[in-house]
Amino acid sequence: MIDVMVPLEQEGTTAVVSGWLRQVGDRVALNDPLVELETDKVSVEVPAPAEGVVAEILLSKGDEAKPGQVLARLRPVEEMATPAPVPEASDDAAREVAQPAGKDRSGWFSPAVRKALAETGMDPRSLRGTGRDGRLTLADVERAARAPRAAEPVAMAPAVQPQPSTPDPANGRSTSVPHDSMRQAIARNMLKSVTEAPHVTAVFEADFSAIIAHRARHKAAMAQQGIALTYTAYLLAASARAMAAVPQVNARWHDDRLEMFGDINIGIGTALGDKGLVVPVIRRVQDLSLSGVAASLQDATTRARDGHLRPEDVRGGSFTISNHGVSGSLFAAPIIINQPQVAILGVGRLEKRVVVREAGGVDTIQIRPMAYVSLSIDHRALDAHQANGWLSAFVAALEDWRD
Repeated sequence: MIDVMVPLEQEGTTAVVSGWLRQVGDRVALNDPLVELETDKVSVEVPAPAEGVVAEILLSKGDEAKPGQVLARLRPVEEMATPAPVPEASDDAAREVAQPAGKDRSGWFSPAVRKALAETGMDPRSLRGTGRDGRLTLADVERAARAPRAAEPVAMAPAVQPQPSTPDPANGRSTSVPHDSMRQAIARNMLKSVTEAPHVTAVFEADFSAIIAHRARHKAAMAQQGIALTYTAYLLAASARAMAAVPQVNARWHDDRLEMFGDINIGIGTALGDKGLVVPVIRRVQDLSLSGVAASLQDATTRARDGHLRPEDVRGGSFTISNHGVSGSLFAAPIIINQPQVAILGVGRLEKRVVVREAGGVDTIQIRPMAYVSLSIDHRALDAHQANGWLSAFVAALEDWRD
């Protein structure tokens, strides 16, 4: 038998099985997609490691999948033999073959099957399993739950006078949308972050006049190269410059040490609509030109929204940016840190505001394009001194942008 295993390397919380693309008995070729796994950061298809026939599925939809765990087993094609004919039998006899009497059926149930049995109230002894050796699968339980049931006798109870009730405004029309595995993983990761890391947020204000002028001069030329020059590209480049002033921000927290990195690998929060968000990583930002940053950013966010990210595309981030201003948010704090990183930058909506600026030794009132920028830090690793120093360097990089 050939084991199909969960990839050893993954970024994000523990993966769960979001769906099987092949079933027991299906023949597959090398690299055919077998199953889809999902974490809070990425969905990935696990391919067949060889040609064969799916002989056994060990994890059901919704089951937790740990790195190195066996998902399924394939029977090599050369070992397949024509099965002996099975004599016809009654339904009762077939059930005895599928689920031999005397075995402890409770040991055959995966966590997803046990949960489905509890939710539906189905008796597993009344169900026929279609899995290997008669094992009960999630599909068996769901199929039985959808089937019409015979009406059960209802015991007569003494008549009770109706009691007046107060209308509950919450009992009007509603729609329940089950959480998908990505949303559940995001929830677990966010809860872990806020309960384990003491969040502190510092807020500065940045003048984008220099950035807007620079972008106006270079946007058309980059567009001819197929590159979209966005404000987020400047945020990435300015973040890399600020790391030179306060390198402790480009780090990960461990219980016994702070791991600081030479490479600046910045994750960008990318919204996927109602599905949630993912954080593709732009690598070695300190070595990229502005056009290189913009091109890498465009490629990563496009593949994220098209569902084409690979596990390595969301792995290895040392810092994260949440540009929540693109959806209209003026300010958001605290932004949840993507642990084990120690900081996350939030950038609000860019808007024209009235500010006071000195001109020729005289205070003047001017209209400038401004945005609030915030840095949420893990207070175990960083203090206000580092947070304010980093933000000062970041704002200076934006306001003093040079060609």
